Amino acid sequence: MAVILSILALLLTMSDVYIALYVVSSASWLVKGWLFLPALMYWAFIAWIHFTGDTHQMILNCVMWITICIALPTFVFTVFSIVGKGLGLIWHPLYPTMSWIGAGIAAVWFVIAVYGSVFGWRRLEVKNTDIILANLPENFNGYRIAQLSDFHIGVYGATPDAVNKIVERVNSLNPDLIVFTGDLVNTSPEELTQFTEVLSRLKAPDGVISVLGNHDYCIHHRYKGGNTPDRALARVVRAEESMGWNLLRNRAVQIRRGNDSIAIVGVENAGSGHFPDKSDLKKALRDVPENECKILLSHDPSHWRREVLPATDIPLMLAGHTHAMQFRLRNFSPSKWTYPEWGGLYREGNQQLYVSTGVGGNIAFRFGVYPTIDILTLHCGNTHFKGKP
Repeated sequence: MAVILSILALLLTMSDVYIALYVVSSASWLVKGWLFLPALMYWAFIAWIHFTGDTHQMILNCVMWITICIALPTFVFTVFSIVGKGLGLIWHPLYPTMSWIGAGIAAVWFVIAVYGSVFGWRRLEVKNTDIILANLPENFNGYRIAQLSDFHIGVYGATPDAVNKIVERVNSLNPDLIVFTGDLVNTSPEELTQFTEVLSRLKAPDGVISVLGNHDYCIHHRYKGGNTPDRALARVVRAEESMGWNLLRNRAVQIRRGNDSIAIVGVENAGSGHFPDKSDLKKALRDVPENECKILLSHDPSHWRREVLPATDIPLMLAGHTHAMQFRLRNFSPSKWTYPEWGGLYREGNQQLYVSTGVGGNIAFRFGVYPTIDILTLHCGNTHFKGKP
């Protein structure tokens, strides 16, 4: 992370130098000094993180706010202006035109960034989705699951009322089951201290079932005094258990309705690349009857194509992880460049994947894809209803 932040800080500094020399060259040094203030703050935060290992959410938020609200628009303007300078050597009017285009794009992004940081990340939405499962038992027809994902609870540290609002809204929807598909914390278990009581208020007839996400392993934190990621993970696990959540770590539980039952299967994070892979799907399925309707909880949606589709007949997997990169314009999100299945319902033959875009995020910013409670209503394969997916 330090390398990426240093590159961003360097780009911001170079952009400021360019603007000071070529755009506001006639301005006083006092004005130019104010221009460099965000870059100086950026470098100060990076130095603090590097030398102290402190990744407190407020520090991360400040760094990210400078990135999205100041560094990105400044860099966009600089690129357009420099390109305009080059084209201006061929035809002079292109230089001011390109600079104005860059300024316009930067201004639009600045407005988006401010809205997403101040309002967007607290704009709670409910998304209803009907899902047909061929082997769903009759007694589960109409069964409603509330899916929450990716709290990254530390991001709510300054506004705990937002978490209370989410809990109250979920409970008011009266789901049969609540599932949480990973990333309860952002960097450390300390984030949970002020939230365990309110999160324990999540209630449903069949309880709250959860799995771990990559952030729950607390590997994005520098530890001191004998603390380790394993100890931090143990604290996260204990917190979920103390809240009354049924945490599935490569195991399954059965839910019954009369003589019928379904299996909720949960695996630890099935990551790839630099994300941890602690999953054991074979172990999780070991005691599940072969013909039972199964719903898999797995944090990373890429697990679906890597193992679930080629190796199992699981009809439905629920995932999170992507946040849709906390930015969407209509049906486009930059998350699609990394994850083909980044948000919503996907099908491959008789198997389906639902990816929640989550309620939280790494930083307090969302635009176009707001904190979402997903209500998934299950229907038997012979069900016919308006709006059949």
